[in-house]
Amino acid sequence: MAASVEVAITAGDDVVEAVNRLLPLLSASVLSITPEQLQAIIAAPGASLLLARESGRIVGMLTLLVGATPTGIRALIEDVAVETTARGQGIGELLMKEALRIAEARNARTVDLTSRPSREAANRLYLRVGFEKRDTNVYRYRIQVD
Repeated sequence: MAASVEVAITAGDDVVEAVNRLLPLLSASVLSITPEQLQAIIAAPGASLLLARESGRIVGMLTLLVGATPTGIRALIEDVAVETTARGQGIGELLMKEALRIAEARNARTVDLTSRPSREAANRLYLRVGFEKRDTNVYRYRIQVD
């Protein structure tokens, strides 16, 4: 059965389980997400949680954020993850193409993402679907949480 991509509309048990299964692929510091936290993301204006399913099982995810700035509508892709056993089957490409389709439909002028250089396969994917490597500095400010 071919993989498909959908936008999550509710934080059902299967979605929460899958996101929590995929989170360790993204971060060692984020251990889990509650159904309430996930529902807040799904319901957030401008946010889309894309899920890739293969034979009904969620095997990948991507978060797309679209918002207005003074220079136009911009989009950002975050938290792209595909199960190790499902890699190399086009799942990441399906997720990326659907995110780009949604961003275009929402009139985004640009779509940005970041990726560590060590994620060689992911970086090849981003170039293959049309992203261009930018010569820019990426900065992060960490907010201290008690």
